[in-house]
Amino acid sequence: MSLPPYHWWRTVFFLIPAISLYTIVCGTVSLLSTLVDRRGHFAHRCARLWSWLILRTTGVTVEVHGELPPEGSSVVFASNHQSIYDIPVLFWTLPVQLRIIAKESLGRFPFLGWHLQRAGHLLVDRDNPGAGVLKKMQRMVRDEASLIIFPEGTRSRDGRVGRFKGGVFLLAIDSDLPVVPVTVSGTRHVMLKGRLMTCPGHVKVYLHPPIETRGLSRADARALAQQVRDVVASKVELD
Repeated sequence: MSLPPYHWWRTVFFLIPAISLYTIVCGTVSLLSTLVDRRGHFAHRCARLWSWLILRTTGVTVEVHGELPPEGSSVVFASNHQSIYDIPVLFWTLPVQLRIIAKESLGRFPFLGWHLQRAGHLLVDRDNPGAGVLKKMQRMVRDEASLIIFPEGTRSRDGRVGRFKGGVFLLAIDSDLPVVPVTVSGTRHVMLKGRLMTCPGHVKVYLHPPIETRGLSRADARALAQQVRDVVASKVELD
């Protein structure tokens, strides 16, 4: 019987303990910061440091193409989803106040969930989202933050971009926020879905021109999702 490869041992006995430590330390500092900064701006700096530490420790380098929206403007970044490493890649790559949308139960997780709860992220009861989501979006805009969404709803196993769900684009339409398509290519080689092993790798991030939502109705959400999906898929490398 052959032994697991080197990167499996490295993941289990080095990366997992290291990332757990980063999460506890950065999460604690983040939580303390929200006592004086309710907008979550300093907490986001902690999230970016956490992301940088994970990428640096794993051996992931990131190459960015395209331009960010003007400073101080709120947008909805819509990205494909290849790996759990997409989150640290995007939090470190996008030097803006960034928030995610996640299920409400995640907020009960120690440190990571507590950070999401206190730092202005959108935690939603998916069975009964209600009008509370729009209020949270309005607060996010007041805090000069942007939202990152993964419209596929799950990670891709082969790197191909799946169907983008139209429902999440209703948030952009209802809030009159432009959508910035984002392509992440290469994270699946760092950590495949369903595999407990990470490898060093090189990731490319493409920031596409924003797509305006002003003038669109809720009935346009499905067409907007398809338009954004096609733009994102155009830069995915499947080798």
